[in-house]
Amino acid sequence: MKILGISGSVKRPSRTAHLVEQIVAAIARTADVKTGHLDLAESAPVLFRALRADQLDDAGRAIVDSVEAADVLVVGSPVYRASYTGALKHLFDLVDFRALQGRRVILAATGGTPLHGLMLEHQFRPLFGFFGAVTVPTTVYAVEADFTEYTLTNTIVEARIERAVSELFDLLPGAAPAAGDLTNPGLRLVAGDAATN
Repeated sequence: MKILGISGSVKRPSRTAHLVEQIVAAIARTADVKTGHLDLAESAPVLFRALRADQLDDAGRAIVDSVEAADVLVVGSPVYRASYTGALKHLFDLVDFRALQGRRVILAATGGTPLHGLMLEHQFRPLFGFFGAVTVPTTVYAVEADFTEYTLTNTIVEARIERAVSELFDLLPGAAPAAGDLTNPGLRLVAGDAATN
């Protein structure tokens, strides 16, 4: 199974990129998977050389192919003007509209206040609904105070990551270890947290 983390931030260092990496790592602790990371701080200039998919050069085509070939996507963006970044939108403008049908997606975002977390439901989830992808119910949202420098340190957000990963495997029959397998802590269902979505 191929897991691709996508950070929609165009800045480095990036709290969003770190959050995406944390979620991908939690999946990798749970099952035998291949992981990859797509950082738009690096990839966006390549993608913006093309305005349409048929204009992609080899480097751009390879980036889009990696998205289309992934079994699971972990997609994160900073909240920018009430939505995800334009660089991330451009990437998905170049993805074939049929390519993500039935694929599983974990959604994540970072923002300035808890209220910005609404972007995940009102902007992000509908994007993947258009593609026919299946987004896990729990999203992961973090604000600046949840980080020390650029490292996630809020245990409530970490618990949401674990819950999202658990839900991911609920949506992937046969991919998860047997229920109650304590050697796979990523499958623990964390209930009743009070984190803002």
